[in-house]
Amino acid sequence: MGKLTLTTFLTLDGVMQAPGGPEEDPSGGFAYGGWLVPFDDEGMGAFMTEVFDRAGAFLLGRRTYEIFAGYWPQHTDPADPIASRLNGLPKYVASTTLKEPGWAGTTVIDGEHLQSEIVRVKDGLEGDAELQVHGSGALAQWLLARDLVDELNLLVFPVFLGTGRRLFPAGALPTACELLASRTTERGTAIHTYRPTGRAAFGTF
Repeated sequence: MGKLTLTTFLTLDGVMQAPGGPEEDPSGGFAYGGWLVPFDDEGMGAFMTEVFDRAGAFLLGRRTYEIFAGYWPQHTDPADPIASRLNGLPKYVASTTLKEPGWAGTTVIDGEHLQSEIVRVKDGLEGDAELQVHGSGALAQWLLARDLVDELNLLVFPVFLGTGRRLFPAGALPTACELLASRTTERGTAIHTYRPTGRAAFGTF
């Protein structure tokens, strides 16, 4: 039985919107797309290679799927650990509107059967293989609210923006986590891997 993991790029103030470029996601008037680019370094690349090496399948929201599908099918170098896995492994898209995905190996899961299908796919993976979610903000929040995420990889970059869509919005389910691993890259990105452990606890000093 596999596990479901979420990997997300965040600013210091928790923004996850459009890390890769100005045109990636300008919804809501977001004008700071591409905020990750100045901090890209070998340490980040090495970590992402490790993540993709563990992939057994991918679960994506529609917006992230369309961004990936517009790029990765044209990059088919078998020596590229990210391209080879994204193009070769099964991909599942959570969408009620996408009907005919053009990227080979893609299955659309509609909202009515989403939770049961996610559990089925995850449980069908062998050993420690991961059903990986990358980005996919709305889907990530939906999964977290239902305790479906087994591990979170949070890459926190040394910049804050003051606006933009956040991974953990107001009203999110209070959840405690166990730190499994931590490292820092050359340009100051803090990479933390957490395992949710249940509801947050509270007390008084």
